[in-house]
Amino acid sequence: MSDYTPRLKSQYAETIRPAMKEEFSYKNDMQIPKLDKIVLNMGVGEAVADSKKIRSAEADLTTIAGQKVVLTKAKNSIAGFKLREDMPIGVKVTLRGDRMYDFLDRLVTVAMPRVRDFRGVSPKSFDGRGNYALGLKEHIVFPEINFDKVDQFWGMDIVICTTANTDAEAKSLLKHFNMPFTG
Repeated sequence: MSDYTPRLKSQYAETIRPAMKEEFSYKNDMQIPKLDKIVLNMGVGEAVADSKKIRSAEADLTTIAGQKVVLTKAKNSIAGFKLREDMPIGVKVTLRGDRMYDFLDRLVTVAMPRVRDFRGVSPKSFDGRGNYALGLKEHIVFPEINFDKVDQFWGMDIVICTTANTDAEAKSLLKHFNMPFTG
């Protein structure tokens, strides 16, 4: 095991935790919200017609996440969409620990600024329990993806789960991680 620590993880320990403790006046250090996990998801509806598409999405998401992805399968058949039960229709991966901090760092500092006409993310996408969801229209904003080898652009959902109890605490936590909220 190397002694590598992600930049955001050390930043959280050194500056974000004390700032959050002061801002919300927590009495106990264990009350301070922290990142729990980040879930990445790509829906690949086109996989119904062409099974190679799911392999392509799987390879791209594995490259972005840095770990193996899980295929998501259809729960039931829908004749109108030519969809059968247990047919692979998406890929997802859950990041925790160092990989989670690395991904958030890349998302905020590299990927988001590369999005066309980017003005920030909506502050309204919290779920009421301290989790934040956002979507990207194209996965090619990540530097790991070789633009020339991409056969199709995939959209992706990113859900950032925190241990915060309220949206205000979660928003403050993500703001400290330099999440570019609008307004």
